[in-house]
Amino acid sequence: MSLARRFLVIQALLFWQGGFVFYAAVVVPTGSDVLGSFEQGRVTRHVTDAMNVIGVVALFVLAWDQLANRDPVGCRRARWLLWGILAAGLVVLVVLHPRIESYVDFAANGRVIDYPSFYLWHRVYLFVATAQWVAGLGYVAVMLRAWSVGTRAA
Repeated sequence: MSLARRFLVIQALLFWQGGFVFYAAVVVPTGSDVLGSFEQGRVTRHVTDAMNVIGVVALFVLAWDQLANRDPVGCRRARWLLWGILAAGLVVLVVLHPRIESYVDFAANGRVIDYPSFYLWHRVYLFVATAQWVAGLGYVAVMLRAWSVGTRAA
């Protein structure tokens, strides 16, 4: 069972965090070049909803693994701390998303109503998403450490 669970954990992280990296590094710049910044934003506003759902599912899978594993105390605490950062980041992103959208008048071909506020909140959103990604990297490192210690003990 632990092999299947670990496989699901890796797949969940790859889909969520890997999807974020691919979207940010490849899709957004390419979409902006091909479609223009506003049209790419119209796509992104829907993609972020899907990414947030993927994040929720991934967090459940990670929590399941943490509850089922017998991690060393230090790894257990670190994993839960990083999991909490991932979860808090997801909550903040979900709350910020409609706030950012409220500054864009999609009926008026994407006119930004209050650009300084839009820019501020969009930057906060990007900062939180980046912090969440860094926490995800840390989570993977601690998870692999916990798994390797658990494997040696078995």
